[in-house]
Amino acid sequence: MTLRIESREPTLTPMEFIAKWHDTRFGERQASQTFFNDICALVGHPAPADYQNPEAFTFDKWVPGGFADAYLEGRFGWEFKGSDAQLTGAFTQLLRYSVYLKTPPLLIVSSFRTILIRTSFPGTETVLYRIPVAELVLTEQLNRLRWAFFDPERLRSDRSVEEVTKETANLFRAIVEDMEQHCPDSEKLARYLNQLVFCLYAEDAGLLPNELFSDIVRNLYRDHARFNRAVTDLFSQMSAGGLFGYTSIAHFNGDLFSTADTVAISSVAMQYLLEATQKNWQNIEPSIFGTLFEQVLDAGKRSQLGAHYTGAEDIMLVVEPVVMAPLRREWEIARRETQNLLVEGDSDAAQARLEKFRQRLFEVTVLDPACGSGNFLYVALRSLLDLEKEVINFAAEQGWNDLTPRVRPDQMMGLEINPYAVELARTALWIGYIQWHENNGFPYTRQPILTPLNTIRQTDAILDLTDPDNPKEPEWPAAEFIIGNPPFLGRRIWNENLERSYIEAVDRVYKSRLRRSSDLCCYWFEKARAQIADGKTRRAGLLATQKIRAAYSRGVLERINQSGGIFMAHSDRDWLLDGASVHVSIIGFDDGSETVKMIDDAPVSQILVNLTAEVDLPAARKLSVNSGIAFRGPNTFLFDIGGDLAKEMLAAGGNPNQKPNSDVVVPVRNGADLSQRPRGKYTIDFGNLSLNEASLYEAPFEYAKQVVVTSGQPLAGNYWQFQQPAKNMVAAISGLPRYIAHAVTAKHLTFVWVEAGTICNNSTNVFARDDDYFFGVLHSRIHATWARAIGSQLREKESGSRYTPTDCFLTFPFPEPSDEQREAIAKAAVNLDSLRGEWLNPIDKEGKPALSEEELKGRTLTSLYNQRPQWLENAHSRLDAAVAAAYGWSPGLYDQAVLGRLLALNLERAGG
Repeated sequence: MTLRIESREPTLTPMEFIAKWHDTRFGERQASQTFFNDICALVGHPAPADYQNPEAFTFDKWVPGGFADAYLEGRFGWEFKGSDAQLTGAFTQLLRYSVYLKTPPLLIVSSFRTILIRTSFPGTETVLYRIPVAELVLTEQLNRLRWAFFDPERLRSDRSVEEVTKETANLFRAIVEDMEQHCPDSEKLARYLNQLVFCLYAEDAGLLPNELFSDIVRNLYRDHARFNRAVTDLFSQMSAGGLFGYTSIAHFNGDLFSTADTVAISSVAMQYLLEATQKNWQNIEPSIFGTLFEQVLDAGKRSQLGAHYTGAEDIMLVVEPVVMAPLRREWEIARRETQNLLVEGDSDAAQARLEKFRQRLFEVTVLDPACGSGNFLYVALRSLLDLEKEVINFAAEQGWNDLTPRVRPDQMMGLEINPYAVELARTALWIGYIQWHENNGFPYTRQPILTPLNTIRQTDAILDLTDPDNPKEPEWPAAEFIIGNPPFLGRRIWNENLERSYIEAVDRVYKSRLRRSSDLCCYWFEKARAQIADGKTRRAGLLATQKIRAAYSRGVLERINQSGGIFMAHSDRDWLLDGASVHVSIIGFDDGSETVKMIDDAPVSQILVNLTAEVDLPAARKLSVNSGIAFRGPNTFLFDIGGDLAKEMLAAGGNPNQKPNSDVVVPVRNGADLSQRPRGKYTIDFGNLSLNEASLYEAPFEYAKQVVVTSGQPLAGNYWQFQQPAKNMVAAISGLPRYIAHAVTAKHLTFVWVEAGTICNNSTNVFARDDDYFFGVLHSRIHATWARAIGSQLREKESGSRYTPTDCFLTFPFPEPSDEQREAIAKAAVNLDSLRGEWLNPIDKEGKPALSEEELKGRTLTSLYNQRPQWLENAHSRLDAAVAAAYGWSPGLYDQAVLGRLLALNLERAGG
């Protein structure tokens, strides 16, 4: 609850205040409270002695380990010092007290000459306001002091820490793009840029003497040779500690400055670097720092800069349940046992018990085997430090003071193949570690300031090619916890982006454990599972595409549940990856010892390999009765032609066989044609015709032949036929007046009728049925619920699902209706299709189109189902009720009940 404070008329003017205090000879103890009371009189605020609530506004507010000199609840903590030189230490003291002061938004320190106000609003840039007492005659300065008492929000920065970090990353983008022209060695450039970034941070954090690096840039930005010499000298001194001119430089070491090899900087880049020195680098946000600077250094990701990144809140979805939850349980036990020992009067044993838990935190190790630029590791490190601070605060409450955090960065381990990212991960961890100490009241006095983070290694995490002729599985370091975000490449994209020899090596190494169809991320899951099974790891939490639940990838989850167990899952979560929003699954697993199981933060009794608790959909079996009906269309792309060219061919005569080209030039539909509006495309389909038979269709054949030659393919094999001809599909729909088709990937699961003589290509699924009953069941909510649950979510946000016949259709148990029920379903299906058709292509009373061509472009199945008008809802409700009746179920069954009943039917009919 925020205090409401009524202001009163000031009883002291600025000139009177300055005259009294500007040259005081009093010490801190003698006059600090009088000084503060005069400030209250100056701004028109009651003094602590006159305040109605002495707990909310007081001098000498007790906190474990000391007293805050003044405290106003919801406003500030205030520390007095006798001289300006002591003010930095006073801030450190206040930071330690802050948690016991309900984390006020302002921390204020003052001498009798200077007042410093530091903002501490979560998530926003920290601002330091310096108010010399002599300047209180200035309205701006006096207002700042008034706002501290009455309206702290007016002192809040309007920039978030994320904005500050993006701003600095964007600035470095310009520097990198210029420097790349002069430095072809990308690894050397990456290291140099990391050194520059760390210097900028170290200066603002007080680790380098004030303004030292900025002065080098300001004084030498026009003289590049001298700038390089100065920076080289500075890096050398930072490496070992020493003198830069007459200025003492601390011992940094940490391997970051072990080499002082600069890169030529142009005049343009120097201007940007000069601008960078004017930014507040102390406020960069470590949880996104690595990602943003990785985008800077990686030209392929630069277009995404600042647009998308994964923040700490999302990463905590993994870190909290996997790493922190068991540690917090241990802390509760340690706290309770410590308190019991204190009650028994055994203080020494109580302190020893507390120290035992602190040592426990000191021994925690966390591995990210695809660590990228270190975001997951930083959030884990910060979380461990936060827990240790909680322990230290508890100790202070018992009078055990002067404890400092022992958790350190080298408890974090990382594997990463990209050298840029390795450098960034190390730098981000150190910046975050130092920043945490400074922000939590623990002065960073460690010497050397940095130590080598050799726990972050550049290596391939799933394949050891030290001996290329004998690839093997690499050894992962033992770590208590494994977390991370492995590569998301599906098998098809994997095949397109990785060397064939590499893929074959991976398949050979893991052939006994993973199917060749597995997504790339599955290999990280399997490695983590093996680490747990071998006793090298306690728990793991990793991200995966939703396709890990599909039949071709979920084998790894089955292995996890066999050797241990899944204890946490988010089955469908929005995530940001490479500039796009995707749907992911988050999975936590262990050796089976965790008894608390959660899906989407809700407790459940079990977690199955489909990442649900109630219905084991992966147990569904293919039903023979559904075989020979659903097919993927043929790959027609090479021979597709536009409508104008098709008309020419269709009009052409004179074929040697005296047959029309319409035999082989036929309309073609793709997925977009079905869910949007037809493009009017055709394709050249020679079916199973021999070379001699096909060539008798002269114009189509010559065109097809030329296309093959132009594409660079040899005129070999059956080159005039589709590459994937889908012969079984063609045979199945042969003789049908119409068939059913739908887009393989679509936002909405909609089906359409396609007339005979039209081909649907491989972006569609084709169903060799022409009856309205079948069409109706496919369109029912019951079938859609099954398809969405057993299928996979698409990569792009809100793009819908992927319908795979082998998973979604071959396993689906159709109802066994009576003739009357079958007729009811067919009637409802005809009604739905008729209403949709009239909306898509409305006609007037004269039978002419009722809308212009431009208006018709907006009338698509996708737009219709996006709008979902009431008439459409009504039509589907009638169909759903008819299909549910055929199963003997209520149409209002909730989704899990529908899935459970369908699975039972599936297993019954499959003999399971």
